[in-house]
Amino acid sequence: MEIRFLTFGAACLMSCGGPAGETYDGRPMEELLSSLTLEQKVNIVMGTRRGEANPPEEAPGMPARHSHAAIEEISQGRIKGAAADGYSIDSLHIPSVIYADGPAGLRISPRRDGTTRTFYCTAFPTGTSLAASWDVHSVERMAAAIGEEVLEYGVDILLAPALNIHRNPLCGRNFEYYSEDPLLAGEMAAAYTKGVQSRGVGVSLKHFAVNNQETLRNGIDVQLSERALREIYLRGFERVVRKASPWTIMSSYNKINGVLASENTRLLSDILRGEWGFEGVVMTDWWAEENGARQQAAGNDLLMPGTQRQYDEILEGLRNGSLPEELLDRNVSRILKMIEKTPSFRGYACTNAPDLRSHGALSRRQAADGMVLLENRDATLPLAPGLRIALFGNAGYDTFVGGTGSGNVNRQYTVHIDEGLGNAGFTVDRQLAERYTSYIARQKSRNEAATFWAIPEIGEMPLTEEEVSRALSGNDLAIVVLSRMAGEGGDRQLRAGDYYLTATERSNLSLILHAAHSAGKRAVLLLNMGGIVEFDWSEPDFFDAVLHVWLPGQEAGNAVSDVLSGACTPSGKLPFTWAVRYEDYPSASNFPLSAGTDRAVRYEEDIYVGYRHFDTRGVRVLYPFGYGLSYTEFAYSDLGVERTDEGLDVHLAVRNAGRYPGREVVQIYVSTPSTVEDRPKKELKAFAKTDPLAPGESCVVRLSIPDSDLAIYDEDAGRWRVCAGRYLVHAAASVSDVRATVQVDIAQ
Repeated sequence: MEIRFLTFGAACLMSCGGPAGETYDGRPMEELLSSLTLEQKVNIVMGTRRGEANPPEEAPGMPARHSHAAIEEISQGRIKGAAADGYSIDSLHIPSVIYADGPAGLRISPRRDGTTRTFYCTAFPTGTSLAASWDVHSVERMAAAIGEEVLEYGVDILLAPALNIHRNPLCGRNFEYYSEDPLLAGEMAAAYTKGVQSRGVGVSLKHFAVNNQETLRNGIDVQLSERALREIYLRGFERVVRKASPWTIMSSYNKINGVLASENTRLLSDILRGEWGFEGVVMTDWWAEENGARQQAAGNDLLMPGTQRQYDEILEGLRNGSLPEELLDRNVSRILKMIEKTPSFRGYACTNAPDLRSHGALSRRQAADGMVLLENRDATLPLAPGLRIALFGNAGYDTFVGGTGSGNVNRQYTVHIDEGLGNAGFTVDRQLAERYTSYIARQKSRNEAATFWAIPEIGEMPLTEEEVSRALSGNDLAIVVLSRMAGEGGDRQLRAGDYYLTATERSNLSLILHAAHSAGKRAVLLLNMGGIVEFDWSEPDFFDAVLHVWLPGQEAGNAVSDVLSGACTPSGKLPFTWAVRYEDYPSASNFPLSAGTDRAVRYEEDIYVGYRHFDTRGVRVLYPFGYGLSYTEFAYSDLGVERTDEGLDVHLAVRNAGRYPGREVVQIYVSTPSTVEDRPKKELKAFAKTDPLAPGESCVVRLSIPDSDLAIYDEDAGRWRVCAGRYLVHAAASVSDVRATVQVDIAQ
């Protein structure tokens, strides 16, 4: 069975056709375009407050960054702190459109000139936390709250969601990218898009495409097969376009097989518009300072924020004929059609008063929903009420709630973990708390101030055997918080204090575990980070419970306490594979650069990213994709699959077989026929999260898998096809925990 798309000729008609028959503000588009000068048209395809912000040439391995001054310069427009303003022509009712970050909540300045009011936004959990919830409905509700803040603060387009594949655990933006799997990532981003746009504002789905590292992101050449491009790296974007119709898409900085994404006609016109039917605006990432005329010709409609050089290149292209004016008109008309949907065009009178209180409560629920219980020996969790806690770790008192760069949110408050524990009725050791808060304040006073790009790191406070023993002797258990900051502009490093533990961290953990277990008390580890760290988890004397709390937003402490106390049963599942060693990742030898190159990275693992590699090749992992414990147990039964004209219909029963109420994430994996060569052992094709089930309660889960999701990309034929043969459909609690399997035959 073939899955056919538009031919190249049809794609060109869709992507290159003029504005005939279109209108803007009730006026024929052709008439409006004819009234614009070339200079006005060029201004429309660029942002304002451009400023030249050319970064110096970086050495290989160094991140590309723009100065903090440049960021500040473009954030002084109509809405202070927004990322950019669009060009306006008042006489033609073309308003200035406001664009603002970001993926974990709206990023604008809380202060404005001429008023003492504050304009705080809600800091929600970051992308990995959202994906770990596996709950598209809760993500859509959360995103609708973000959309309300965008609308009520006078912004038109939110520069989010961020959607790229976790190819390697060192990618600096994995915290805001969702998953290693394109289905999970695409479903999360589609839900986010629907939620934001339900409030009458737009999103910019980013970064299109194959933006899987920050090192040399402004020009790295990503070299990969057409099959990997289609099946892994474009699949999530396609899902969002088809299911949620984002208003805009942001092209990435990098090259793809030698061609810059922002100048890539095949990517932006033939595939995105011709095959997928995208009808919105494509914009560049900020200061993607490539050739403006080539970007326009490729279908990159809007250059953000644009530079004088790009302006001149477009005009020169129009004058020498290398950029036909019809293509510029095409791009202008797309931008105008987008503007026509915005609150600025509609004259919406924003209130500057979104419901921040209810949004904070929503952030709390969403954060708890995504926390992943990795270990829970002898039912250490949930904790009994009123326990006395020795809380160790800087982040217990200075909790990381989000990342830096575009993912930062200017929030009204932060509930740190120690505060949340107190709010839940636990008692945190005050002497230990005073030691930590004093240490943190002292270290911060010695560091440089935080910037858009970075928050200075504070090393863990060294502990002595005496103070650890004292803290444990007077309390019921130990809770340790291990943290890592995340942010835009650079990748993580294989060094102590980043991917590996520092000597101080190792010493502290050893002291705490020994003291706790020698006294017959439990020790709980909380991971406050967007990704993972590596150390020896197999030691016999290990933590009794481990909870990954991610970067959970401004209600961090309350959400953590909801899970620890049992007010919320953990239901999150890992959105990526946690390898035993970094070297086990299939991309380890090709990140961030490939051997013998200074500007290229070869994706030699092809489609075998994440669990597709580990599961297929039988490589032992620490925690598999889709893994997560609960305080209760779930039983699966009655798995059935029916073949339909559209695909496969799957149903099964899920019963809460434990003692606590809870929710289960049902994962459906499919194995292609054994006659098909070079395929993963199984691939995620559907998932669902149950409603809360009381002990003993059951529900029936029904899922559909369309043929398009069963298709593989045939490089030789240049098309998608569904292979005939016998498929295996697995119902699983993780990729390594298959509960039931049935066979289904698909004919040619």
